[in-house]
Amino acid sequence: MTKASQHDTTDHDMAHGAAHGVNAPRKSTPLPAPAQDAAPAAHDAILARDTHEPTTYSVLSFLLRLRTRAARLFRLSDAHTMLVWSVIVGVTGALATAAFREGIALLQRLFTGTEGSLVEMARGLPWTTRIWLPAVGGLIAGVMLVLARRGQDKKASTDYMEAVAIGDGVVPVQASLWRTVSSLFTISTGGSIGREGPMVQLAALCGSLIGRVVNFDPPRLRLLVACGAAAGITSAYSAPIAGAFFVTEIVLGSIAMESFGPVVVASVVANITMREFAGYHAPYEMPPFPAITGLEVLLFVGLGLLCGAAAPQFLRLINLSKTTFRHIKLPLPFRLALGGLVVGILSVWTPEVWGNGYSVVNSILHSPWTWTALVMVLVFKIIATAATVGSGAIGGVFTPTLFVGAVLGSLYGLGMHVLWPTGISGAFAYAMVGMGAFLAGATQAPLMAIMLIFEMTLSYQVVLPLMLSCVVAYFVARAIGTASMYDITLHRNREEQDRMRARSTQMRELIRPPQTVVPPTATVQDMTRVFLEYPVKYLYVTDEAGCFLGVVALKDITSDLIDRRDTSTRTAADYLQPHFDVLTPDMSLGVALQHFLAHQGERLPVIESLAKPKLTGVVYKSSLLDAYFRMNPTR
Repeated sequence: MTKASQHDTTDHDMAHGAAHGVNAPRKSTPLPAPAQDAAPAAHDAILARDTHEPTTYSVLSFLLRLRTRAARLFRLSDAHTMLVWSVIVGVTGALATAAFREGIALLQRLFTGTEGSLVEMARGLPWTTRIWLPAVGGLIAGVMLVLARRGQDKKASTDYMEAVAIGDGVVPVQASLWRTVSSLFTISTGGSIGREGPMVQLAALCGSLIGRVVNFDPPRLRLLVACGAAAGITSAYSAPIAGAFFVTEIVLGSIAMESFGPVVVASVVANITMREFAGYHAPYEMPPFPAITGLEVLLFVGLGLLCGAAAPQFLRLINLSKTTFRHIKLPLPFRLALGGLVVGILSVWTPEVWGNGYSVVNSILHSPWTWTALVMVLVFKIIATAATVGSGAIGGVFTPTLFVGAVLGSLYGLGMHVLWPTGISGAFAYAMVGMGAFLAGATQAPLMAIMLIFEMTLSYQVVLPLMLSCVVAYFVARAIGTASMYDITLHRNREEQDRMRARSTQMRELIRPPQTVVPPTATVQDMTRVFLEYPVKYLYVTDEAGCFLGVVALKDITSDLIDRRDTSTRTAADYLQPHFDVLTPDMSLGVALQHFLAHQGERLPVIESLAKPKLTGVVYKSSLLDAYFRMNPTR
């Protein structure tokens, strides 16, 4: 059994893609969902507002016939529809990340008169400017965060991972945009943080907005947000396969074709879109990877052990910094300014701590570094990153993690070269593998880490040592501690508790408001307008007391319209099907599932009781299956 959408659609009767954005334009004023105890007069006023507009009626009839015929002609399944929308999300996600890049360049020109590498920008500034500029940027970024929190619902989360994994796919718009602007100021003034975080958040927001505009149900809305996140990762690293695996392995937690397919499409489309922009290139310029033979393979196992042991300590330091800054009794803007001040002071000696470290990693990969320079930049960069992230700045830790892995791998390679001068490859090879191994230990997503480095190198020679190091690092990091770069993994540790709660789930916990309710006196024009507004197969008919009387089927009305029968005097009462399956609030999950197995639609009405059939809402099959799969994850 596969998860279905929360609308009464089937492959042959109502393709959602034809209903939204492909063949049927949406009305500009959506029909409000009537409350279960709304007055009948309010229903009549809503449904009869176009009664005296014959021209509107003709247009509505034409649109409904057009949509029905298009759905039958193309026979788009829900899976096909999601692929179409994933293309749209891939393009918009790429455009959003491109706009973010331009925003960084604009602020760089505003603050320093130059743009490009933050490290080069820091080297060209006086040492006094290096100190105060990150602090000022942090102060402004903190003000933006205060504004974001002021208009944010305390119960709503702006984290796209939570919106996908445990939420309903809704990413708050206002708070997300304020946080994006905050991140722009942190990054453009030298904050030691990755720009991929806000890029992915912005692309995921685009996916959420598109899904909400076309009235997607939560499962498909979550999938669109995941597609947006994949597009964001791909746009940041020019690695579409790794972007897809990032979402499926970390965000979704599993690789299933029903979700993996749209995510891959969004990643590929985003990569194609970004390549159309002049000057776009992969952030890391990987040198050719040497052939690894003989006993040297075992050295990469040792590198995996080192990265697997170090990654949890790096994450613990980040968490310790967050705790320390929270205990500082200063307003949020001043805490971010303090974090920026730490970065500024460190940059007086090591300007390489500015930014996400792209240019520094490329330098390590293509030119020799002394071990003293590597140790110094590693220590300072870790402190700068901990200060920036710990102060509350918005950004990603993904890229700084790659930075630490590259430097750690390079140091390991230099150490092995001292022990075995003629038998090992250059230090840059260990830096490349170290990036993947450290990332695998920090994210606990080895497959994604392997694919990321492989896509960056496009070398088969790197596969064997990379796989060994990443898998070893993953298991070592798991054995040392449960810490992960992303908090969403902690939620998955509670899945067993969720499954226990799901066993006692009743329908009252899954009830949603009914959005397609009409009175018996509703005309064909009224019902046509509702069918055009909502891609459903049935309208629910209630009397003045709100009691459920039955349903009106879409096929009955479209049949009359296509055959051009006279419907001017017909009402909902004439099309009423009184015998329709219903649920009750106290019905168990298993019993309700049996009702859905006998019913071909994607939702069922819920009444208070058989003795008192007042309509209280609807239960969608997707919500039911979500609860069922949480209870039975192996089925």
